[in-house]
Amino acid sequence: MTDISEYLKSHEAAFEDDLCELLRIPSVSTDSNHKADIRRAAEWMADHFRRLNFETELIETSGNPLIFASGAAVPDAPTALVYGHYDVQPPDPLDEWITPPFEPTVRDGNIYARGATDDKGQMLTHVKSAQAWVETAGQLPVNLKFLIEGEEEVGSEGLEEYLAANASQLACDCVVISDTSQFAPGQPAITYGLRGIAYYELFLTGPKQDLHSGSFGGAITNPANALATLLGAMIDDNGKIQLPGFYEEVVPLTTREREGFQSLSFNDQKLLDMVEVDAATGESGFSLLERRWARPSLDVNGLTSGYQGEGAKTVLPAKAAAKFSFRLVPEQNPDAVTASLQAFLDERCPPGITYELKDYHGSPGFIVPLESPYIKAAARAIESGFDRPPVFIREGGSIPIVTQMAEKLGADILLLGWGQNDDNTHSPNEKFNLNDFHRAIKTSAHLWSELAKLET
Repeated sequence: MTDISEYLKSHEAAFEDDLCELLRIPSVSTDSNHKADIRRAAEWMADHFRRLNFETELIETSGNPLIFASGAAVPDAPTALVYGHYDVQPPDPLDEWITPPFEPTVRDGNIYARGATDDKGQMLTHVKSAQAWVETAGQLPVNLKFLIEGEEEVGSEGLEEYLAANASQLACDCVVISDTSQFAPGQPAITYGLRGIAYYELFLTGPKQDLHSGSFGGAITNPANALATLLGAMIDDNGKIQLPGFYEEVVPLTTREREGFQSLSFNDQKLLDMVEVDAATGESGFSLLERRWARPSLDVNGLTSGYQGEGAKTVLPAKAAAKFSFRLVPEQNPDAVTASLQAFLDERCPPGITYELKDYHGSPGFIVPLESPYIKAAARAIESGFDRPPVFIREGGSIPIVTQMAEKLGADILLLGWGQNDDNTHSPNEKFNLNDFHRAIKTSAHLWSELAKLET
């Protein structure tokens, strides 16, 4: 790959120019005022693929356009599908940006702009590695497809519809996604598992209207008290969730995984200092990393009840509500969690209270076996690009479209994050390290070579 390495080195400035050009497009998907910018970003991506002689489609959806592009066919070679997104979060609050969010600026080796790491910069690494192969070798050594969407930040509705109807067009051996982070500066990682989610809102109703707490307290069931009792009963003092059968499908961590997590240079105290708390809590018997990455959890996300104004008002509120979510681990079924939750509420809802449970959404977790040949190929590529082997991590968050791709395409998912945990994703002063940008392009170029060595 000498020619490709030389090409990458000589084109670093050009790659950065292209990144800046894309970052200047304010493709904010949550704001209809940016509809034209969304279209401009989609066309910018499609034009780039056409320059590589990729067969390229700009696909209209119920929302924002998708781009599907595929390179020349390579018989008997594996097929990789790269997924990414060109839409970005709103830049607000604007007064907290040191430089304007859509005027890319380089400071201390980082490029600052909205979308720098989420996901324009990370996604573009794979486009540029494909460019290097095409312009030096004439074509790639694998069958390479790209699927780039413009609604990741607003739920991926158009992509979900497209995925359901076009699984055969998207058929592949592995899906490559770079929209996450490295473990630490200078320590690349492969994320091989994500937690899933089940999200709800619970509404409790008691008396027909707010009542005087002196006249009725202790006699009429208080919905706010009942809500606190129900939420508290869902988890015990040892961090164990109390829904019936909740842990039946939980796959235990293997010895290899636990030893791998333990070997990471992770400092619990630094995390506590970062969020400014003096202690951590969670499920007994598991480390802080294990709780965050690979064990189920329950969190209340919002509470509403009673008087919220200034000063005191002695009311027994008529209603109370809470938003809460479970993070699930692979093999747990969100539908089974919903059924268990309803059984729990039916048994424990107190007299004088009626409840309504709203199920917002659910998505199972996923995991790629560490023995996967695609994981091993990615590890070799990362070592070539970053000059050190990756560590293997899980991620506590949920990316529903990733799980859907794994299910519908039957492909291994390679979550190869090039960002850093302090990249200010979704926040002011979002950044992406330019050295990592170029190392990631080199890694991606090696990845296509490593995948080509695998048997199909």
